[in-house]
Amino acid sequence: MSLFGLEPWAVWLIIGIISVIIEIFDPAFFFLALGVGAIATSLLSLTPFIRNSLFGQLLIFAVLSFAAFLLMRKLGKKVLADSGAETNVYALKGKTGVVTQKIYPQSRGRVKIGGEEWSAICEDESEIEVDSRVVVLGIDGNKLIVKEEEAASTQL
Repeated sequence: MSLFGLEPWAVWLIIGIISVIIEIFDPAFFFLALGVGAIATSLLSLTPFIRNSLFGQLLIFAVLSFAAFLLMRKLGKKVLADSGAETNVYALKGKTGVVTQKIYPQSRGRVKIGGEEWSAICEDESEIEVDSRVVVLGIDGNKLIVKEEEAASTQL
């Protein structure tokens, strides 16, 4: 049994190498799992009991690829879960700033944090005067949700 004059182990090896190369350009762990399954099937197809059994080789490939996918998915989640600190506007959560434009109930004002001004609303819809210190509690679209620093510290 051969495909294009190649032995089954060579076909599985080629499929495995191509899958690993595709994974380099599409890091989703899917093609890597297929590559691992194909390379393992390549090695196992050298054994006499599945050398001439296409069904046996396909079954081994499917089982090993599925197992590799589950293991890599678990590993990938663990690696990607520790993504580090928040970035972009979400890094402002917990930071303190100074009101530069009065924040009225149900209206936006301006807050300066680290040299940048941001649009902001008060979390409890109260007024916050200019030069008051505020703490960023969250982000809603393109505006910060803030609370006066004294009020925020007594709530904790």
